Parts: sequence; structure tokens; C-alpha cells
Amino acid sequence: MARNKKQTSSRVASHAAKVLSDKNASQTAKKLAASALSQSGTKKQTGEELEDLASKVLQSDKYSKETKELAGSVLSQSNKKR
Repeated sequence: MARNKKQTSSRVASHAAKVLSDKNASQTAKKLAASALSQSGTKKQTGEELEDLASKVLQSDKYSKETKELAGSVLSQSNKKR
């Protein structure tokens, strides 16, 4: 299986940590933030369920630029074969 070796940048990881501690952040933003943060400094890849969520976020107009940034990071770390 082709592995994706990309990792979450320190800037995105910092943003993700802030989202997780923000009581007003949406559940979607928190899911994406948790995934991005868990991939910081590791070779973990995004799972299929979060790939789908990230893709939907990027295609929707209802999410903020910050949430889309997290979605982009998560999606870029997905399995290359999927």
C-alpha cells in the first residue's frame, strides 16, 4: 500500500489545538482538528470516514476558511490509493 508521508505543519497543529479548546467550535471543526493534531509529528494517515468529511467540508460554502484549512490538511494526509 502506498503510504502518504505528509505531516501536519506546526502552524496547522497550533490552530487545531485552539479549535479543540474553543467551546464555540463546531463538532465538524473539532473532528478535523483532532485528526490533524493526531497526525502532527507522526506518519499516521487519515481514515476513510474523515476523508469523506474533509471532502464535503471543502465542497461546501457553509464552513469557515479555518475549518476548510483543517479539512485540506487532513485530506492531504490521506491514503494515496483511496
